Amino acid sequence: MLNPDPQLQNLLQQQWPTAQAAGHFFALPGLSGQSVRVQMPQGELLARRAPSQPIPFVDRQREYRILQQLRHAQLGPQPLAWRHPWLLQSWMPGEVLTSAQFNAQRQAIVALLQRLHQQPLTGYRLRLAPLLQRYWQLCRQRHWRWQRRLQRLLQQGEPQPLRLAPLHMDVHAGNLIATPEGLRLIDWEYAADGDVALELAAVCAVDGDTRSAWIADYAARAQLDEPALACQMQRWQPWLQLLMASWYQLRAEQSQDDTLLQLAQASWHDL
Repeated sequence: MLNPDPQLQNLLQQQWPTAQAAGHFFALPGLSGQSVRVQMPQGELLARRAPSQPIPFVDRQREYRILQQLRHAQLGPQPLAWRHPWLLQSWMPGEVLTSAQFNAQRQAIVALLQRLHQQPLTGYRLRLAPLLQRYWQLCRQRHWRWQRRLQRLLQQGEPQPLRLAPLHMDVHAGNLIATPEGLRLIDWEYAADGDVALELAAVCAVDGDTRSAWIADYAARAQLDEPALACQMQRWQPWLQLLMASWYQLRAEQSQDDTLLQLAQASWHDL
């Protein structure tokens, strides 16, 4: 059990000024920032702190506002409050999917993504070109393959969206919760408006062995031409590959984590 951050305590007291107990605080694992599970008489909450070191595009205020816009769509947790550096949201009860369950529940995940992609635009546009440039600025070590690929992509320009929609952009087993009401997504820190083909390309980067099945299921549900979707995903592939490598590099430098360092080195080798 943690000693709570005073700023978090103040935010909780502002939300529930008549609470009789301060609550119990438990640290949760995570790479992007400090997350705390809070047990209070009013129920369980999740508190997500802004990262102590800069991570491009991660903004708890934007995350809060997007969750506010999606609060009636039954896609994820309910936002409760935001005051720098803390975002408060409802605790999502249920079980985190395993990797095996992720593939087994492909059609349910596709249905969840399609429901997200049918929501109104959030007003926050995801642009990969400036995002990749920001990673380049923040990292201390810059692989020569990185510079060559980044210059090439910037010269080409980003693909025009096949279909613009709100995206989650971090869909993997660890961010999917099986609740009594169905699957729900957590960790919305990279959510923004972008191309649905980019979202699906990111999903297939996690589960590439069944790529064709993901494309077929999504194209059928979203009423998209399957070959056109596959071609658009391929256009996004070099952008996504560089984004993943850049993320590994920055997080490895910030955390000094051996696993992330190995993933970064492998990513540059693949480029």
